[in-house]
Amino acid sequence: MTDARPEGDRPADIEIRIAPARVPYRQALAEMTARNAAIGANGTGGGATRELVWLLEHPPVYTAGTSAAREDLLDARFDVVEAGRGGRYTYHGPGQRIGYLMLDLRGRSRDVRGFVHAVEGWVIDTLGDFGCAAWRAPGRIGIWTRGPDGAEAKVGAIGVRIRRWVTMHGFSVNLSPDLSHFGGIVPCGIADYGVTSVAALGLDVGPEAWDKALLARMGAFLAQLEPETTE
Repeated sequence: MTDARPEGDRPADIEIRIAPARVPYRQALAEMTARNAAIGANGTGGGATRELVWLLEHPPVYTAGTSAAREDLLDARFDVVEAGRGGRYTYHGPGQRIGYLMLDLRGRSRDVRGFVHAVEGWVIDTLGDFGCAAWRAPGRIGIWTRGPDGAEAKVGAIGVRIRRWVTMHGFSVNLSPDLSHFGGIVPCGIADYGVTSVAALGLDVGPEAWDKALLARMGAFLAQLEPETTE
């Protein structure tokens, strides 16, 4: 892995890490868990570990959240890993951009729903930069758009865990994955809607372009996490 800092609107005290190769999910989960704990130890004699935004891809894997239902695992054709995040089953694989966020909310707004809302908005706004209209859907987890057939379909997923007000996990966006790989699960337990990708919508967005656009909006995302002030 290499550390990188593409141009964009973000503070210098947050590490931006862009993985040049696919990272096995179990390895990423172990590193993310350790980093989360190290950040949580800041201010308690545990040193001063920087927050981290980690952008990467995984080899094909199914991950199970804390609410995963066994009947939603239809075909375990890939490794299945207990993720420890909220939510149900999801798929990660090549062509899907992952953003893991290890941020300390103790100095920001301690609002779980507000954090999730801000992450969703960050992804939605970045998709909009490429001409992909996306939105939240009441009662349905994730990021939604219109698929090639005009029906609503999922183009991104959100799954977070917050330990002692330090976040981990984050989001995934389907840039150009093999959509047939989603057929082994009921994604996020939602059987009535399909899954699509940016490429399926006729848009060519590579990981480098995605990362640059996402990081250009990072400052606006972080601003939403600031605590409200009263005068």
